[in-house]
Amino acid sequence: MIRRTVLSTLAALAFALPAVAQDTLRIGVEGAYPPFSYKESDGTLAGFDIDIANALCAEMQRTCELVEQEWDGMIPALLGRRFDAIVASMSITEERRRQIDFSDRYYQTPARIVAAENAEFEGTPEGLAGRRIGVQRGATHQCYAEKMFPGAEIVLYGTQEEVFRDLVLGRIDAQLSDSLIAQEGFLNTDEGAGYAFLGGDHLDIECYGEGVGVAVRQNEEELRDAISAAILAIRENGTYAEINARYFPFDIYGGRPEGQ
Repeated sequence: MIRRTVLSTLAALAFALPAVAQDTLRIGVEGAYPPFSYKESDGTLAGFDIDIANALCAEMQRTCELVEQEWDGMIPALLGRRFDAIVASMSITEERRRQIDFSDRYYQTPARIVAAENAEFEGTPEGLAGRRIGVQRGATHQCYAEKMFPGAEIVLYGTQEEVFRDLVLGRIDAQLSDSLIAQEGFLNTDEGAGYAFLGGDHLDIECYGEGVGVAVRQNEEELRDAISAAILAIRENGTYAEINARYFPFDIYGGRPEGQ
């Protein structure tokens, strides 16, 4: 009787273990892309992406485990099962869809070029010919810069923070990044004094895709659809608006309003 009870208990535990594991959702995040993800002085991860990840986990009644990962290793780490999903401002593109899958979008903003306020060149293919443009390696901006500015030298960096640093140091003539990243993470800071946007918005479906989504592995439709449903839910219940307001003066879900 004792032996049967022990065996029954072990069998119950064996069946329970997968369910416990499913309660945790491992999310790949970057931590070097303010205001979307960055580290506080005590090393705590913060930012729009971080808050969105936690809100999605709460909506799905899952425990979030945030896994920090450098940007250019994000997709390999997802495919290698280091984590289950990516919440790191990753644009939904056809090229990426050949390797991974995406939820519905959770925001969309245009790209813009930043250069010195007194720059003696325009943000056009002709104006940037022979200039050095800094972009983050593996980001959609690399695709766009290589496509639209063939006469420029495209300088690649591991993080967006390194791009801004070298712009200030004069090692590059301009940088291309998300407009909000440039505004909030650089132009609105002390380091951004003397710099400004060069030209208008840059949008390109081939490189920039359909907005930013949560990345998952292919053939994991149940997780993908659950995340999409959670995005819709936090949009409807006000959680998204509350998070949005912590970082931006307008709703970034549909992009920058006309005229801004």
